[in-house]
Amino acid sequence: MGQHEWEWPMSTTFQKHNERAALLRPIPYEMTAPMDNRPVSAHQGKALSVNISNGGMLLVMDQAPAIEQVMKVYVPTPISAAETPTLAEVRWTRKLPFGNNDGTGSYFVGLKFVF
Repeated sequence: MGQHEWEWPMSTTFQKHNERAALLRPIPYEMTAPMDNRPVSAHQGKALSVNISNGGMLLVMDQAPAIEQVMKVYVPTPISAAETPTLAEVRWTRKLPFGNNDGTGSYFVGLKFVF
């Protein structure tokens, strides 16, 4: 991994981030049909949520879905037995700077809820 792959732009304003709430939980997901006929490496699985807001959520995943890929994420509700399926679009991905030497690893995945 190159040195510059971990150098992400930093924002000095937290204006867009003030309504986010920490949410560290496993989140089941399902990929919808690929947008451009590219194969999807996993149609369903689990990701780790990092935070959530009215507009979207941040996940850690073991794969980098395509930008604009639509996913069904099962967002937890206050009732622990209920999970609400929500459609979300992948807006960006960033590979974490650690992982296996074979190219596999973990990714931050920014999702925007589709209303």
